[in-house]
Amino acid sequence: MQKKTPDAGGPAFYSLADAAWILGVDINQIRRAIRVGALRAVRRRSRLVIPAAELRRVLEGGAR
Repeated sequence: MQKKTPDAGGPAFYSLADAAWILGVDINQIRRAIRVGALRAVRRRSRLVIPAAELRRVLEGGAR
């Protein structure tokens, strides 16, 4: 699930499967990271999605 924002030019949210692919991990690791609080997820239209800013934080190695 990707939602585009007019000013950013990229998706505002990523599905769990997309986030797993981008990070190069299994989707179960994404679910586990959300469950333990290492990765923030939000509900959009009753689905869990990862905000693009959160994914950038993880890719840049930022601590929470």
